[in-house]
Parts: sequence; structure tokens; C-alpha cells
Amino acid sequence: MVDEKDFQQRVQKIGGLVHDLETIADPAVRAAAKELVQLLMDLHGTGLERILEIVFQSGESGSRIIDDLGQDQLISSLLVLYGLHPDELQTRVERKLGQIVSKLHKIGAEAKLVSVSGGDVRVRVRVDGHGCGSTSRTVQATVEEALYEAAPDMTSLVVEGLEEPADSGFIAIEKLLGSATQAAAPLPSSATIHSTVTHPAMIHPTRSLGSEGMD
Repeated sequence: MVDEKDFQQRVQKIGGLVHDLETIADPAVRAAAKELVQLLMDLHGTGLERILEIVFQSGESGSRIIDDLGQDQLISSLLVLYGLHPDELQTRVERKLGQIVSKLHKIGAEAKLVSVSGGDVRVRVRVDGHGCGSTSRTVQATVEEALYEAAPDMTSLVVEGLEEPADSGFIAIEKLLGSATQAAAPLPSSATIHSTVTHPAMIHPTRSLGSEGMD
């Protein structure tokens, strides 16, 4: 059974390989490889969307299942990848920050969300005055790892309040799959299911490898 960290590493590796497709010298081979990946994503995404649609149509219990799936770390990343996650980016970021409060408190730090603009997230961190450089690095790593896990669709993450922030090396989902924007609307959550259960407004995510198409 694949654990969450291994799954995240595989997603990153897939993204790196997709990015490497751009280095293929032969235009025909490059286009064919990109088309293959695109078709596989479309196939898997359509299947996942249909599964969620069937679950949602089962009524109130279905909405609870979708919410539970959205909070499972492994499944959440997969739903984000295909633009099918039931929660907005900001909701996922705020929830994750709440989950690491005690962990940060143990090392004398706290983190608060400053803003979410599109896919750009800004967080401010406060570290106790006696904290050393290693503490700051630990805090930064803790915040970044947690948020990238909950919101891999972020296009950027800025952690304020640290003297010498380091590059995390994380590659956002949009960059993994090219310059495409994951612009699909979220699935209805349990807060809206009663008004939409008869005609569920399912989404149709854009799973494009890049704005340049298959050229």
C-alpha cells in the first residue's frame, strides 16, 4: 500500500517527466508523447468525475463521503490534480494551518494566513525571540510541507517573518503539467448539497498539458 509521502513523491516525479517531454528534439515524437499523457489524464479524470457524480447523487450520505475523500491526504492530492476537490484552496490552507498549531507551538512558533490570491498563498510566521536559525528553518519546513501536502495546486507560497527563507524546491501542479491553469469549480460540499441534489452541478476540469497545445 502506498503511503501519502510516497504518493506525493510519485506525483512530483511524474511532473518532472512530463516537463522533460519538452526536451524531446523530434517534434512529432514530442507531440505524440504529450498527447498520450493528455489522453490518459482525460480518461482518468473523466472516470473520477463520474465516480464522484454517482456518490453525490446518493444524497446526504454521498456528500459526507465526498467531504471525507477531500480530507484524506492521498485522495485529496489526486482530486486536486484533476480539479475535483470539494474544497476551495483557501479552505484547505486554513484547515491545514489549524492542524499544525500544536506542532508549531512546541517549537515556539505560530503561523497565520495573510492572503490567498488566485493560487498565490501568503503566510506570516512568528517565532519566539529566543529562537535560533535552525528553529526558523524547522518552522519554515514544517509550514511548507504541511501546506504543499494540503494544497499542491498552489502556484506560490510566501512565508513571511523568517530572516532567511530558503527555496523549498517544490514544484506546483500547474508547473508539473505545463502552463495550464486548474480553473475548474469545486464539487458541491455538504453545505450546498440540499439545494443541488436533484441536479448536481458537477465540474468538467481542464486537464491540459500546456497552453501551447500539442505543437
